[in-house]
Amino acid sequence: MTNLQSFQQAIYKFYPLSPAEWEDFSSKLVLKNYKKGDFLVREGQVENFIYFLHKGATRNYFIRDGKEFTVDFHFEGEMVTAYYSLITREPSTTFIELLEDADVVAIPFRFLQEFYGKYHHGERIGRLVAEYQYVRRLKKEMELLSLTAEERYVALLQRNPALVQQISVKHLSSFLGIQPESLSRIRKLHARN
Repeated sequence: MTNLQSFQQAIYKFYPLSPAEWEDFSSKLVLKNYKKGDFLVREGQVENFIYFLHKGATRNYFIRDGKEFTVDFHFEGEMVTAYYSLITREPSTTFIELLEDADVVAIPFRFLQEFYGKYHHGERIGRLVAEYQYVRRLKKEMELLSLTAEERYVALLQRNPALVQQISVKHLSSFLGIQPESLSRIRKLHARN
């Protein structure tokens, strides 16, 4: 399946566009390839795209007092952006780094705004994607407050088991809010099961 076909399937899960709407929408999409270690956005840059990960994975993090804090991971088939920066047009406070080589479909912000104005269905998809992102964020916050570190690790494993095994202990422990030693113990326990 091509990048555009997998992206079209993802969009149509929210709402199917007419053939004319899809043709107009897809004509403005940008196909990009990134290498492991590249950045979609860096702290201080204004975000100008929403990315669909056809292949690849990202880590979202920020730095305070010289220490990195991982706040999220995104995997194949998901959309990723520095959303706060995108909607406020203010510089991003986070970095989005590629954890592996990636093929993405990039939706330019300026075009997205034009599309919303031109097509009612475009606005509907935009609203549904924003609602999805809100629910995803709320679920993550609730998991952080109510689940044990081991339960949060298992939930992340369910999203992408192969890649989670490759993510560094440092980044995973930061995301889970635990010490690296605790994560190593949890990983060993799950490796045995």
